[in-house]
Amino acid sequence: MRDNDHQLVEQHAGGRSMTLASPPPGRRERNKQAKLDRITAAASVLFAEHGVDEVTTQQIADAADIGTGTLFLYVRSKGELLLLVQNAHYARALEQGTADAETEGDVLDAVMALLRPIVACNRVQVDNGRTYLREMVFGDLAEPQRAAALEIVARTEAALAALLTRHAAVPEADAATLAHVISAVMFLAMSASAEPEPEQLLTQIHNQVRVLLAR
Repeated sequence: MRDNDHQLVEQHAGGRSMTLASPPPGRRERNKQAKLDRITAAASVLFAEHGVDEVTTQQIADAADIGTGTLFLYVRSKGELLLLVQNAHYARALEQGTADAETEGDVLDAVMALLRPIVACNRVQVDNGRTYLREMVFGDLAEPQRAAALEIVARTEAALAALLTRHAAVPEADAATLAHVISAVMFLAMSASAEPEPEQLLTQIHNQVRVLLAR
């Protein structure tokens, strides 16, 4: 067996099995990933400090220690870069909300526990949060980061539907529809309001969801 076959041999009682391991990324791929990580980190800091509208692509490129031409090999616009940065934050918020909801016994409390970290994430920088939602809804249909954002929305609705089915015995088809409505209530509240405090938005969302669940 040649070393560069990247094969792992596992010994088992009574015989042998051979498992092929994925080859490690080459230098080119590692360099590309390193640049993307620097771009993402630089944009995340600058967007958080100044807001997406006040940051230029030149500033992001300088902070990432690359040229602007190189930057546009990875992203085509600030909107796309904002989606890249925020998708990671929203995915973590959804994970936290899903875990928090598991500790609640009441359906309304469980739904709000799931939504709370997402709303808080959106209000970290209000302009960024609202711009993110605009890019998610009206961005380039072919843009992979937009597709990733919509996939997070789909996961959020699936988690909501699971809570409705488990806590309120809502039939699966109805739970999916109701979850979509609750998700729309949350995203509309976040996009329509410039209020920086998440608790005020959460109160607004809570009151609407309470009425929906009472029907």
